[in-house]
Amino acid sequence: MYVTKFDKTDCKVDLDSISPDAPKDISRDQAELKLESLGKEMFELQDLLWGARNHAVLIVLQGLDTAGKDGAIKNVAGFLNPRGVSVVSFGVPTKEEQEHDFLWRVHKHTPRRGEWTLFNRSHYEDILVVRVESLCPESIWRERFGHIRDFEELLVEHNTIVLKFFLHISKDEQKKRLYEREQDERTAWKLNVGDWQTREKWKDYKEAYEDALRKTSTERAPWHVVPANNKWFRNLVVAETIVETLRPYKKIWRKKLDDMGVRAKSELEAYRQRKSE
Repeated sequence: MYVTKFDKTDCKVDLDSISPDAPKDISRDQAELKLESLGKEMFELQDLLWGARNHAVLIVLQGLDTAGKDGAIKNVAGFLNPRGVSVVSFGVPTKEEQEHDFLWRVHKHTPRRGEWTLFNRSHYEDILVVRVESLCPESIWRERFGHIRDFEELLVEHNTIVLKFFLHISKDEQKKRLYEREQDERTAWKLNVGDWQTREKWKDYKEAYEDALRKTSTERAPWHVVPANNKWFRNLVVAETIVETLRPYKKIWRKKLDDMGVRAKSELEAYRQRKSE
């Protein structure tokens, strides 16, 4: 699996040492073929999860502007049954949200058992944007590392499988994608001066992400750094990580469904027996 995983708090994180490019030993055709196979398996796993309702799945997607969060959702979650999937995006907090703790608006969107939720940006904005843009004192945002670890541990304790992805692109690739938006009338609606202003703080955001990954990586809620310069490779890595994480639960979900089937048959037989008497 072509992903860098961080699963220990205070681990060493150096994004410059991780290549954002696809490796040379896999082609786009190979990746897309494998993605189709993984997509079918992901759908099967989702179906088992939906029926068994032992667990929920929370997928957190973070990355700098143009990193491909929307693209990952479209190309990976597109394999799933919409029945049990929701996508949530977090923008500037509303007045009501500002009057609560920073996790209040996030917690109410976490998935129920049997369902998936994908966060397009997340609670991590409250230790990234607020830090770089100086929206609150350091004494406040630094405390949030611990709050986030505790929050995710709470979710895991209640059978939520937490998958966190940082989509890793280079500064040159971001520049290329921003210019492509200008040149394509179909994507011009995405243009935002703020993206270029944020780009000027690339180093600050990189350091903020490294700190976030370092302080909030845990064994049960690890971070996965995904090479995202090549969109087709990004999709493969995200899908592969999801499937490999969920695959060990397959027997658990299958057994519960089998047990439910046995009970349902027994109840049906008893009902028919009563009807015939």
